[in-house]
Amino acid sequence: MKVLVAMSGGVDSSVAAARMVDAGHDVVGVHLALSRNKTYGDGRQRGCCTLDDARDARRVADKLGIPFYVWDMAEEFAEAVIADFIAEYRLGHTPNPCLRCNESIKFTAVLDRALAMDFEAVATGHYAQIVRGPAGPELHRAVDPEKDQSYVLGVLQPLQLAHSIFPLGADTKDVIRAEAESRGLLVAQKPDSHDICFIPDGDTAGYLQRQLGSLPGDIVDAESGEVLAQHDGTYAFTIGQRRGLQLSRPAADGAPRYVVDVEIGSRRVTVGPPELLDVYALEGIKPIWTTSPLGEVPVDLLAQVRAHGVPVPARAHQLDDRVMVELLVPIRGIALGQAVVLYDGTRVVGSATIAATTRAA
Repeated sequence: MKVLVAMSGGVDSSVAAARMVDAGHDVVGVHLALSRNKTYGDGRQRGCCTLDDARDARRVADKLGIPFYVWDMAEEFAEAVIADFIAEYRLGHTPNPCLRCNESIKFTAVLDRALAMDFEAVATGHYAQIVRGPAGPELHRAVDPEKDQSYVLGVLQPLQLAHSIFPLGADTKDVIRAEAESRGLLVAQKPDSHDICFIPDGDTAGYLQRQLGSLPGDIVDAESGEVLAQHDGTYAFTIGQRRGLQLSRPAADGAPRYVVDVEIGSRRVTVGPPELLDVYALEGIKPIWTTSPLGEVPVDLLAQVRAHGVPVPARAHQLDDRVMVELLVPIRGIALGQAVVLYDGTRVVGSATIAATTRAA
């Protein structure tokens, strides 16, 4: 089979490429140049998809003896991911750029191009599993719960799953690093990238201020209405945030305060006790189903709202173009713009963008 492997320059995609070669496939490695990050003082770049990463990926491809190319998709990435990220924060939402990248770039633009070039599949180093079920391919959680990436892959549709391969889903990270070491790959101990790739210094608030400008407003107490501090922009705050509030004085009861509401129009950030954050139901828009859509009859599933969050029992159904999710165990601190991914056991059912939440009365 002719397989294109998306090689980020990290250990995971490198081992994925090696396994595809071992399996006897006709393999071509491709590095996606998505953003151009500056070099820091140590001479290395930060984030992912940098020039340093491209060089690391090329070295691995050379060692494996496979063709290697760099695809410049910076323009597509800027439009589909970066612009969306900024627009969502402008609305007071908290988007996940990794989901958008998987949805719009890695498994749409790349897969479309690969299929047009007569490749039969795209392989990546994501930790997830594809099971060939009776109704078609199913996306399942990885064996390693610490590395499972099925949440950020919850935007994949059946046709995309049919042409995707995740060679690492049945192994733990330690096994992958050991295998890379045994193969003599120089990236064996390369650290994982945890930053947003287009914000390599990790300062999301600073990045958004440069993009959106200073939009000062008040930070107020939810219970007393008292103004506790000022801020330079609501985009620096997300529901459930505790750190970086810089309140002028603590609450009267001495308890910590969390961001419980962000109002764009008034530029008001409201803080309060954690119990105000408990969400009992949510409404999702723009649903994407990895298998068949839900119907109007509620079904028992599991709901997860963060990449490494704990899934909770839920009851969900589809109403027109919306997904209604009742959380049987409340989740604390859900922000609009996050994704909810629904599971049936380990199988991903689908995902939606959270547009509304219901908290305790």
